[in-house]
Amino acid sequence: MGRPAGPAAYSPKVAAAYDIVGFDQRGVGASTQVVCSDQDTVDALFTSGDLRDRSRRAVDATVDRARNFVRDCERRSGDLLPYITTDQAVHDMDLFRALLGESKVSYYGPSYATFLGAYYATEFPRRVDRVVLDSNIGFTGSWQKFLTGQPMSFQRRFEQDFLPWLAANDATYHRGRTAEEAKASYERLRRALSEHPLDLEGTPITPNHLDAAATSLIYSGDRFPDLAVLLGVLEHPEAAPQAARKALAEKLKHPLGAQFAADFFSVICQDTPWNHDSAFWVRRSAADSAAYPMAGARELTFASVCAAWPRSRAPRVQVTGQGLPPIMMLNSLHDPATYYEGALRAHQGTAGSRMITVGGGDHGVYQSHNPCVDAYVEGFLVDGRMPTEDASCEGKPLPDPTTGR
Repeated sequence: MGRPAGPAAYSPKVAAAYDIVGFDQRGVGASTQVVCSDQDTVDALFTSGDLRDRSRRAVDATVDRARNFVRDCERRSGDLLPYITTDQAVHDMDLFRALLGESKVSYYGPSYATFLGAYYATEFPRRVDRVVLDSNIGFTGSWQKFLTGQPMSFQRRFEQDFLPWLAANDATYHRGRTAEEAKASYERLRRALSEHPLDLEGTPITPNHLDAAATSLIYSGDRFPDLAVLLGVLEHPEAAPQAARKALAEKLKHPLGAQFAADFFSVICQDTPWNHDSAFWVRRSAADSAAYPMAGARELTFASVCAAWPRSRAPRVQVTGQGLPPIMMLNSLHDPATYYEGALRAHQGTAGSRMITVGGGDHGVYQSHNPCVDAYVEGFLVDGRMPTEDASCEGKPLPDPTTGR
């Protein structure tokens, strides 16, 4: 607690109006950490073979790796696991509030922190003042319902935003003059990595590394040039300086950190119920892999971990917004991770909330230098001005590689 938080550095108005407090949620950071598999095992979970391979042998191997990961979690952190949940975390938050001597708190949280904030407000409605939830998990439903919607939204962001931008900048990146040509160049590169993984400075790069990097880099339009450059280096590594190849290999090596994976799965597998039928997930992931290959191919890995997870006794919190002051919600239309449809369901299920819809697809729209969004958020947090109805802002323009802006 007590370390400078993002809004303090970003907004002098918010910093002047509030004492800003962050914390290391249990299971991460300086808190007692949950431990599952080592990094090599987590890497194998997400990079072995080709996750689009739907052969029985490949599917069985994916399910087995997921079950082994869960066994590692139980063996190394079995006593701690039941307490790594959102419900436990919000009680920690209320303890911090009491220790700080505050009767009420205001809250800003992006991404998973929207789930945390919605749960806190629901469990302690008289202890919240102004709440801003940015890039929203579908917190009125289950993690299963929310996460199975992500393959569609990652594919949409890739095909409707990134590929047209890449094609429009063919003079710089040479990946094709139309979105269709740019997509074909991506798939050619991916097939080449599937047939012959690339040895990049001692790191074998598989098609799964490519997909993981792509899904990560399309979170923000500002990172589109990074993905475009990555594609060029992977296709022609000999043309890149050795230092650039080494740096890229380090970035690609670990799609998901072992510590993050341990905490992430502890939360999503325990907060809300999951279907524990592996056969269901084999069928579901096959359909999503075919329709939305960018992220659908990894669905079996994520779902198989939660299908194998010990059944949770965490209390189910139903977020309704009843008895709460108005909550401000922010979400971009093409956010790949916290997709708009899930955010809209959460908004419609949360009484008194206001949705600020932002164009584009950036994940995390406050603190992204969008003046319209900043005005709504700071007007609410600092001056208490909540829009009387839902509102909208234009998204930030995508970068122009010819100008560096």
